[in-house]
Amino acid sequence: MKSGKYSALVVAASFGASLFGLPASAHHSYSATYDPERLITIEGQLVSFTLRNPHTMVFVLAEDESGTPQRWAIEWGAATLLRGEGIEGDTLKAGDHIIVTGLPGRQESARRMLLRAVERPSDGWSWDGEFD
Repeated sequence: MKSGKYSALVVAASFGASLFGLPASAHHSYSATYDPERLITIEGQLVSFTLRNPHTMVFVLAEDESGTPQRWAIEWGAATLLRGEGIEGDTLKAGDHIIVTGLPGRQESARRMLLRAVERPSDGWSWDGEFD
């Protein structure tokens, strides 16, 4: 292999490898999982709160229409965005009574939600916003 061809190959390989190291600027669409045309509200006991990237997760035990407790998996924004708004890993604690409003999952039986607002009536704490 001649030096010119070798140099071009190295440059091309380096450029290709650098593309894989760049962060993605686009984010996946929530509308594939959640219904953007509806908002629902649930009220119940916080089971767990995990502040993490790429999505914070909140799990809530809330009663359905018949009074049967159902576990909800609720997706929230990235930890880096939430920390910028003053939310930390101890902002919500297991056992907190919370009210959550968000976009319901397209499969109702999955009991999933994309969080749009949350409040804790015991002390008046609340958050209202969107991350897309």
